[in-house]
Amino acid sequence: MSQALELRAQALRWLLETDPSAKAAGVAAMAHAFAGGALRLDSAAVHPHHEAIPGRPARPVLVAPRQVGRRSMATVEGRAMLVHALAHIEFNAVNLALDALWRFPGMPHAYYTDWLRVSKEEADHFTLLAGHLATLGHAYGDFSAHDSLWEMVENTRDDVLARMALVPRTLEARGLDAIPPLRAKIAQAGDLAAAAILDIILRDEVGHVEIGNRWYGFLCEARGLPLRATYDALVVQYRAPVLKGPFNLDARRRAGFSEEELARFA
Repeated sequence: MSQALELRAQALRWLLETDPSAKAAGVAAMAHAFAGGALRLDSAAVHPHHEAIPGRPARPVLVAPRQVGRRSMATVEGRAMLVHALAHIEFNAVNLALDALWRFPGMPHAYYTDWLRVSKEEADHFTLLAGHLATLGHAYGDFSAHDSLWEMVENTRDDVLARMALVPRTLEARGLDAIPPLRAKIAQAGDLAAAAILDIILRDEVGHVEIGNRWYGFLCEARGLPLRATYDALVVQYRAPVLKGPFNLDARRRAGFSEEELARFA
């Protein structure tokens, strides 16, 4: 099969792209091409890759999480820093979805179409936030950022079960809890355009976490593993962060967490 016509090879191509705007546009074009039948899916293909994963721009400078600056929402600069941090999360999330799409062969067809959808929606989020950042007088790369989300992607590169458990249903699910208070803070500061973007992101992230939950359940069932005990073991094995509340139980419920899991959060 020609690489140029294969969806997962294209996902790897756009994962390696270093220019954020080109990456976002490429992902949108890839989703459009697949929907129109111009790209085919070879779920069994094993694609060679090199070490320059993921493709990123020279800026932002990546620092430890505690070194990322924080400013008051009362200033334009402070709001720009927050929007930049959100744009960085969404840029990482595009790479995360592309990696989930190309890296793991042998999954059902729907797994790849799910992660294609996630990559497209994350690219849309990045584009919205980068556009809003420009209205605040800044561009993506102007402030420092951290890399903790991608570190877990890298750690789980050899096991799709660990990836589903610890990236979408753990790290990304934290966004479900974090977005409502952030939205309230930025709306209170008068930035209603940013608040509206956060409404879109929260809506879509519920679906993304649901995809992670669904494929985690599928893989546990396929391997004959108990959902909860397996998750607890993976958290320890991969040193995943301990989740702290408050939790958005309504959004987590819509994202497919069981009542038993929600009881632990409560």
